[in-house]
Amino acid sequence: MAEGQESVWDYPRPAIAEPSDRHIVIRNNGETLAETRKAWRTLETSHPPTYYLPPEDVATEFLAPNPHRSLCEWKGQARYWDVVLNDERIQAACWSYPDPATAFRPIARYYAFYPSPFDECLVDGERALPQPGGFYGGWITSREAGPFKGVPGSRYW
Repeated sequence: MAEGQESVWDYPRPAIAEPSDRHIVIRNNGETLAETRKAWRTLETSHPPTYYLPPEDVATEFLAPNPHRSLCEWKGQARYWDVVLNDERIQAACWSYPDPATAFRPIARYYAFYPSPFDECLVDGERALPQPGGFYGGWITSREAGPFKGVPGSRYW
């Protein structure tokens, strides 16, 4: 592990949420979908952080409800949103927890975005890579050290 990195294996289980003042930016097709320094990040053993952005810092006019739902053992039931820009619709590109479990109340109604479908997902100016596997929504930067949940063979980690 390089100096200044966090090992995802040092993250807690069960998961936690903590405030982050990192500069988070999401852009696609020339539009800024979100920009904030008031995100919360969730941390869980073996996962890179997932960033939850306050609604006032998200261009919600580009979000359309998606009927998909999922259940997180720590946070509760998530609802999903499509991102609609011009003629492009990115299905279930972000999600939120309208009524999360008590420990995650600070992220209620905040939005988390998968980094993979967008032109730019930046953390303090660094392009984030998506967590492997396509299911989880973690953002990988040079600050995080893996291996990360989602790679082949990690199903039961």
